[in-house]
Amino acid sequence: MRLDRFLTHRFPGLALTHIQRIVRKGEVRVSGHRAKPSDRLEAGWGIRVPPLRLDAPPAREPSLNEADAAFIKDIALYEDDDILVINKPMGLAVQGGPGVHRHVDGLLEALRDRAGQKPRLVHRLDKDTAGCLVIAKTRLAAATLAKSFRSRATRKIYWALVAGVPRVKQGRVSTYLAKEEMEGDSRMTVAQHGDDGASHALTYYAVVDQAAQKLAWLSLKPVTGRTHQLRAHAAHIGHPIVGDPKYFDVENWELPGGIQNKLHLLARRIVVPHPRTGKPVDVTAPLPPHIQQSFSLLGFDTSHYDPIEEAPEA
Repeated sequence: MRLDRFLTHRFPGLALTHIQRIVRKGEVRVSGHRAKPSDRLEAGWGIRVPPLRLDAPPAREPSLNEADAAFIKDIALYEDDDILVINKPMGLAVQGGPGVHRHVDGLLEALRDRAGQKPRLVHRLDKDTAGCLVIAKTRLAAATLAKSFRSRATRKIYWALVAGVPRVKQGRVSTYLAKEEMEGDSRMTVAQHGDDGASHALTYYAVVDQAAQKLAWLSLKPVTGRTHQLRAHAAHIGHPIVGDPKYFDVENWELPGGIQNKLHLLARRIVVPHPRTGKPVDVTAPLPPHIQQSFSLLGFDTSHYDPIEEAPEA
């Protein structure tokens, strides 16, 4: 066997190029003499090698799927054999679209089971809305959960920071909403019954706390689930959500110091009947960093009683 090949087999932690280099430099001796990497060895010859630093083999980089699966598991708030509830971060889209390459639906590819079954989305959150997102892990769970959302058996509570303080501390917003197309974008606008594409939208809200009559912490309970419903309804009553790029329309309004210009809307809590047992799965999401920072600056206590819990269903 060639000397360099012998040393490669004997010291698998060393690169072939490194072995050839130390042989050429005379650091390896064969029967007391210098040798060349291509010299062939014979039985009984003695080989002296210098002290060697054997590096540990490089750590294997996790595959894309492994990294995605680990990310989803890391943000899980609840999981069993049928259902997964994640704390969706602000800025992560739920589904793909133009220019959107990383999204929850794509990440779920990493969680296919042995039968190749991929977990399924059963509802949506806006890209910049953080909080509870329910995912079905089986086909049967998906059908059952989708039915729960359609029949309004699922209870959702959102928290928002809005401009100004509603005069009515607990109220009901009932409108029709329709999509309005704009240049390269769209938004939901309040429409009339019978207008093309108009759907009824119903939201209950309650003021939990307020700061100097400039900002209010609202608890919101959507009864229907229209696109941008809470954002459009908050703007409709004159108290748009702080950091909302589509619906914030208060003139000459300045963001208080220390509060980030990011959407302050959190899917705080969701209560959904378990797809197999029917028992309620009750999950609460923590405040994302930008909302936690704002609440701390304003002195809002998140252990405060949430009045929207007692709101009627319809």
